Amino acid sequence: MQTYLDFEKSIAELESRIRDMKSLESGDEINIAEEVSRLEVKLDKLLRSTYAKLTSWEKIKVARHPDRPHLSDYLSNLFTDFMPLAGDRGFSDDQAIIGGIGRFKGQTVMVVGHEKGNDTQSRIKHNFGMARPEGFRKAIRLFKLADQFKIPIITFVDTAGAYPGVGAEERGQAEAIARSTEACLNVKVPLISIIVGEGGSGGAVALAVGNKVLMMEHAVYSVISPEGCASILWRTNEKAEDAANALKITAQDLLKLDVIDEIIPEPIGGAHRNHDKTMKAVSKAIDNALMEFSVISADKIKELRNEKFLNIGNPGI
Repeated sequence: MQTYLDFEKSIAELESRIRDMKSLESGDEINIAEEVSRLEVKLDKLLRSTYAKLTSWEKIKVARHPDRPHLSDYLSNLFTDFMPLAGDRGFSDDQAIIGGIGRFKGQTVMVVGHEKGNDTQSRIKHNFGMARPEGFRKAIRLFKLADQFKIPIITFVDTAGAYPGVGAEERGQAEAIARSTEACLNVKVPLISIIVGEGGSGGAVALAVGNKVLMMEHAVYSVISPEGCASILWRTNEKAEDAANALKITAQDLLKLDVIDEIIPEPIGGAHRNHDKTMKAVSKAIDNALMEFSVISADKIKELRNEKFLNIGNPGI
């Protein structure tokens, strides 16, 4: 059953009318079909107008939509022969970050990303996509493995942030995030990062220091969640919407600031409404990015990535 967000009330009512019309048993099927067609045109216009003017706070809700595609969906739809590689070789296997080797259109690639889960049981298993130090250390191991065998890396970012628990801090959460960021900068293979949902804080950056940073149209990417920002600045979560608007967290804002390189268009009404179209758009973006770097030398790939991130925030460079 479709899950509707609070600003989609009119859309929900219209889709309900369409379902009711389609379920009617009537001898006048022509008139019913005409009415359904008219309502579907109206729905398309409503979806387009609603999603064309989303506020930052509404985009956060879309980015967090429970039906939005997760890493497991991208793995099953975009990659073949995927073999997961587990563990950090030091403490445990963190299920918040999944990684392994697979094929993208016949080319061997290393895929690493956050997995949030899609139901209560899987969300608990994957810790809602919030990685512990061992998750980042697993990512580091896979980045180095890909670099050793000259395999391009594709990362999928979708997390509210790194796990803030006591155990994670005791095992060196900040250090693990920094080392993962360092590993991204040091590899000499193409690294393509895609923010597919929620890109939160260092937990996101640790996988997102790529030669190409792509971002879904309705994804968000921020140094801190709006709720966290509001609790620090105003001592209340009630100001989260104000924080969201001030943080410049949307793909459109970040493209203007040169924090990301490209926006991947989503189907009308968001990625959660049409997984097939979403997969095709992401596949095309990955294909284009890999082709761009296929003719560049290893040393130059690393140099370009370092320059890209050193120049963020420097106007005119």
